[in-house]
Amino acid sequence: MKVLVTGTDGYIGVLLGPYLQARGHEIVGLDTGFYRSGQLYQDAAPAYPRLDKDIRNIHETDLEGFDAVVHLAELSNDPLGQHNPELTYEINHRGSTNLALKCKRVGIPRFVYTSSCSVYGIGGDDGIKTEESEPNPQTVYAACKVLVERDVLALADERFSPTFLRNATAYGESPRMRFDVVVNNLAGLAWTTKEIKLTSDGSPWRPLVHVLDICEAVACVLDAPRQSIHAQIFNVGDSHENYQVREVAEIISQTFSGCRLTFGQSDGDNRSYRVSFDKIREYLPNYQCRWTVPLGAKQLHDRFEQIQLSEAMFQDRAFTRLKQLEHLLQSGQVDEFLYWKELAAA
Repeated sequence: MKVLVTGTDGYIGVLLGPYLQARGHEIVGLDTGFYRSGQLYQDAAPAYPRLDKDIRNIHETDLEGFDAVVHLAELSNDPLGQHNPELTYEINHRGSTNLALKCKRVGIPRFVYTSSCSVYGIGGDDGIKTEESEPNPQTVYAACKVLVERDVLALADERFSPTFLRNATAYGESPRMRFDVVVNNLAGLAWTTKEIKLTSDGSPWRPLVHVLDICEAVACVLDAPRQSIHAQIFNVGDSHENYQVREVAEIISQTFSGCRLTFGQSDGDNRSYRVSFDKIREYLPNYQCRWTVPLGAKQLHDRFEQIQLSEAMFQDRAFTRLKQLEHLLQSGQVDEFLYWKELAAA
């Protein structure tokens, strides 16, 4: 297929483009470039063309000729979403829905949307969450995911097949690293400070998935027959990869020798949920997660050792989404609506 991948300069997207290309797809990337300056380690430059565009400014002419669009490009985590809720709704909800509508208008038959298991919010006492469970979003970021699923699902017909991938919380190395997700953050703390100091008791549950297993899910959706993926929602991960945060911290502390681990009482974050991933295995039998948190922790350890990760590198704004956008705003590179500004020559 000829595939447009939005968000190819991001944590997942920088891996997804080459991953799909290796599967035989013709890839075009699209990204506005907020995180392009951050590179944790040197990687081969993408061997495919890229559009430098904000998803709010995509025209139908940009979309002509594609067989599928894989959409990742949004404001990408809970703290960032809470920072400016209205802007998050504009970009994540309205921007994504309008993109899907334009794809349908130009005749693109497949639209793959990367949603999130964070839509489940609080697990409560009603067991493990499935795709049929009622969403209970606790943040603007998660609420926007629910709204996009609802509005894009309404566009589905015999000519337009959207698929929604509710990814578990991602982890693992990437050239465009994120240290604001739990496994990567704890691994970075363990390497640079030799200490993991949790503010909570570590009891909340999180489903976790390696970035390359997310890439594999996207590839399997593109490879699948239409009847298997049309208007379907899939949780992306493995049912064995539901962890309490304290278990994750213990795995990290064991992988990073000499690391001290302590727990607190409560950090005010009431999100806790376990998720079933049986459906994706049923509908996409070729899909299988190849990574576990212990394997991912070892991968991170080896990469940190190779590049000699310093505390300054770990704390660099480029690897935390909210810090990077705050820098772009404060330095006048983007305006209050996160559109790039033309800066006068020095």
